[in-house]
Amino acid sequence: MHKVLILYYSRHGHTRQMARLIARGVETVDGCEALLRTVPSVTTTEQAATTGDSADGGDPIVTLEELETCHGLILGSPTRFGHMASPLKYFLETTSALWMSGALAGKPAGVFTSTGTLHGGQEATLLSMMLPLLHHGMLITGLPYSETELIHTESGGTPYGASHTAGSDNSQPISESEKKLCIAQGKRIAQLSKKLAAS
Repeated sequence: MHKVLILYYSRHGHTRQMARLIARGVETVDGCEALLRTVPSVTTTEQAATTGDSADGGDPIVTLEELETCHGLILGSPTRFGHMASPLKYFLETTSALWMSGALAGKPAGVFTSTGTLHGGQEATLLSMMLPLLHHGMLITGLPYSETELIHTESGGTPYGASHTAGSDNSQPISESEKKLCIAQGKRIAQLSKKLAAS
């Protein structure tokens, strides 16, 4: 079974909802399983916890072993001034041993995000999230324009990865276009993980 790790941080639940849609896409591919994991919150006064659930009551906390043994990775975060949220960055900064061993090199990876506003930094966040994955030697893939929702979406959705516009009050639901792009991204990474493993 090929395991695609969908690793995310979510504060208000939108990124978690996207992660679950991406998982649906992964599991449309025979022989692939979605592994939904999150990271703990980090505050300025204390270090991240090592066990428990995310701030919004999401999925189990990821382990380094789960990251090491996955066949593909899809990384998700809300936007924080054009960057990923600190809890996700904090976790990635603990992966030096995997970087040194090359454990993630050659595996496919993608990214996704959610913002409050349409121009809230979606593309900057997605691009900045790719940087640590490139350092790990992962093969970054986005969404091609053969996914026609990219052309028609009036909210989130980019060629760099799935995205969602939640509204300034975080009340806007995930649109049909955004849902389709999330599912397409999960399917794409799952298919690539199988092809790369077979080669």
